[in-house]
Amino acid sequence: MTDDFEAGRASETEPARWETVGLVAGVFTLSTAAAAYEIAPASVLPLARDSLGVGRTAAGWLVSVMYASSVIGSIPVGIALDRVSVRKAIVVAGLALLVAGAWGWVAASAGTYWWLFTSRVLGGLAYVTIWNAGAYVVGQAVDAEIRATAVGVFTASAPVGFALGQFGSPLVAAPLGWPATLPTFAGLAALGVVVFLASTRGQSLAVEADAPTGREFRQLFTNRAAWTISLLCFLAFSLYLFLNSWLPSFLNDEFPVSLALSGTLTALFPAMGVVSRTGGGVLSDRLFGGQRRPVVLLSFVVAAPAVVGFVFTTAIPVVIALLVVSGLAVQLALGLVYTYVAEVVDPAVRTTAVSMLTAVGMLGAFSAPIVGGEIIDRAGYRPAFLLAGAVAVAGIVLAWRAPDVR
Repeated sequence: MTDDFEAGRASETEPARWETVGLVAGVFTLSTAAAAYEIAPASVLPLARDSLGVGRTAAGWLVSVMYASSVIGSIPVGIALDRVSVRKAIVVAGLALLVAGAWGWVAASAGTYWWLFTSRVLGGLAYVTIWNAGAYVVGQAVDAEIRATAVGVFTASAPVGFALGQFGSPLVAAPLGWPATLPTFAGLAALGVVVFLASTRGQSLAVEADAPTGREFRQLFTNRAAWTISLLCFLAFSLYLFLNSWLPSFLNDEFPVSLALSGTLTALFPAMGVVSRTGGGVLSDRLFGGQRRPVVLLSFVVAAPAVVGFVFTTAIPVVIALLVVSGLAVQLALGLVYTYVAEVVDPAVRTTAVSMLTAVGMLGAFSAPIVGGEIIDRAGYRPAFLLAGAVAVAGIVLAWRAPDVR
């Protein structure tokens, strides 16, 4: 697909390169803000449960509901992005995230669970718009030879935000109360909007290609390769959100560490994605000559034993090592699948394919904290982590059968 921004890069001038850097920085900051806001309750779930008077499952929904709204909204958002100015869509989504943060703070301070829940729905719709549109514009702003690397850099915004949310939430909650975490992290979106607008001044970023036909949509939704990659995304996001959501409580309950320290330790897990998500694109582009499948397979092969290892150790140094290894492994595939799926579908439906991938992946992210909470409530942490290991093994099997693109 071609848009106004890509056309504007016809001459490789220094200002054009700086505009590209600004565009990536703007959407990166927006996505970081959304991710930090999204995961913020996870590191302070005991505080949220006490103040709202809810159990683990209901508390887990405060994270999962954002993914539920992403599942429902992702494909409609993708279709809309084929028809409207992407620039306007990103700005509106950024403003919606600011509203969601403020609304959530008011609702949580008043102890009204369902108003807080509703504000998180709005936040989820804002996030999926920023995510889908950001992945699209970054991919179109660079040459094909480094596209996987560039999109990987953008997707690293999610672990940066998650690390910020995991580490920062207890620090904000201590003096201000846990509801203050919501507007604190969502507020970063204001900076992202300003940077994005400044770097895309005069650009509509509207897609100029013809809207996909019904036949092209049918071909996408019956594309076996696209569904295989989407299912891999589902498994990877299931692992990612299960660990992000329940590692803080696991460490706090099973080890002699405070809530603040458990949040700090857990922040290592998403933080590894800064290296891993970018590194996945570099490995694929440079080491494997553009092949995507070997990197995705490696991700699950390393993740399986690392995830299971958490429930077979009582030593904090080993836990720290597992946080690093699992954080690197689980996220190695998460940045790459967005480039991978776009390469196995017709160019006319690439934006919709990315949205389909996001919807399926977010379904895993939505369900994992809830299922994990139910298993932990009924049987404890060990069965939950063993099931997560089985999910990683399923990823190995599926990745082995995934298509090669080159």
